[in-house]
Amino acid sequence: MTTILVTGGAGFIGSNFIRYFAQQRPEFNIINLDLLTYAGNPENLIDLEGSPHYTLIQGDIADQALVYSLFKRYPITRVVHFAAESHVDRSIMAPDAFVRTNVQGTFVLLESARQLWLEEKSKLEEEPRFLHISTDEVYGSLKSQEPAFTESSPYAPNSPYAASKASADLLARAYYKTYGLPVMITNCSNNYGPYQFPEKLIPLVIAQALDHKPIPIYGKGDNIRDWLYVEDHCRALLRVLEDGRPGETYNIGAQNERSNLEVVHQILQILQDQQADGYPLTDLITFVKDRPGHDWRYALDTTKLNRELGWRPEVSFTTGLERTINWYLGQRDWISRIKSGLYRDYLARQYGSAI
Repeated sequence: MTTILVTGGAGFIGSNFIRYFAQQRPEFNIINLDLLTYAGNPENLIDLEGSPHYTLIQGDIADQALVYSLFKRYPITRVVHFAAESHVDRSIMAPDAFVRTNVQGTFVLLESARQLWLEEKSKLEEEPRFLHISTDEVYGSLKSQEPAFTESSPYAPNSPYAASKASADLLARAYYKTYGLPVMITNCSNNYGPYQFPEKLIPLVIAQALDHKPIPIYGKGDNIRDWLYVEDHCRALLRVLEDGRPGETYNIGAQNERSNLEVVHQILQILQDQQADGYPLTDLITFVKDRPGHDWRYALDTTKLNRELGWRPEVSFTTGLERTINWYLGQRDWISRIKSGLYRDYLARQYGSAI
C-alpha cells in the first residue's frame, strides 16, 4: 500500500489532518512521526489505535539516522511536514529549541527524501510529493489598511518562531530549485478547533473561563488575526498535496479578521449563554503587558489557491467557534489531563501574577 509520512501528527493540526486523511484516503498507510513533547498527545488519535493502516513512532525529526531509516523501511511516497515548535511566547523564552526542530529538523527530512527519492532512486509506487506546512507569520506584520499578504510578499519575520519557520521555508524552496525535490509550501493563518493545546488564544480562553480563572490579554487586545477552522485547513492541505504544483507556495486563510479582544468577547458570550450560574465571565478579562515584537495584524490573500485548486473555506467563524467550544465542553477530562504541572508553571512564567 502507498505510505504517507506525517510529522508532528500527534499535535493539534497534525492529528486533525491524519484523521481527515484516513477518512478520505483509506487506501494509504499512515506513519506518524512525533516526538510527543508537551503539545503532542497520542490521545488525539486514540480512535485510530489498533488500525493496521496507522503507525505512531515516537522520535525526533532532527534525528537523521531515524528519519533516514523510516524512508528505507517504508515505501513512503508522500510527506506532510507539520512537526514544529510553534508558540511565539515560548520562542522568545527559549529560541534554541525552535532552531533545532524547525530548521535542522526540516533539513533532515528534506535531505532524507532527496537521498531516497532522487539519489538512490528507491523503487516507488508513484511520483513522490513533499508538503511543508508553514505560517503567515513569516511575512511579518501588516498595518490596519494594508492589503493581505500574497505568496510573493517578502519575508520579514519578527519573532524567533517566525524566523525559524522562514528559514525552513527557504530550505524547502532551495531543495526544489537545486535538486528538483517535489516540494510544495503552504502558509496558513491562525487555526482553531478541537484538540488544540490550551496555550493558544481560543482554547486558553475557554479553559480559563470554565474554571472561572483570569483570562490574560496582551496589551489592549486589539491585535488582529485571521482565523481558519482546522477542518477547512485540512481540506486545503489535501488539495495541495494531491494537485498542487511542485515548487509553488499556497496561502491558506479564511478572511475572518478579528481583534483578539473581539474573539475573547465572542467566546465568553457563547459560554455565558450556556452556563446556569450567571457568573459574569467578562470580569475574568485581565490585560497584561504586551509581549516583545508583537505583530499587529496578519491577513492572507488566497486568490491563488482559489483559482488553481478550487478551494474555499466552508465553515464560518461563528459556526467554527461554536463547534470548538462545544467540543471543549464535552472534553473537560482531556483538558484536565494535559494541564500538567509543567503547563501551569509555563502560564505563571509567561503571564505572571495575572494567572
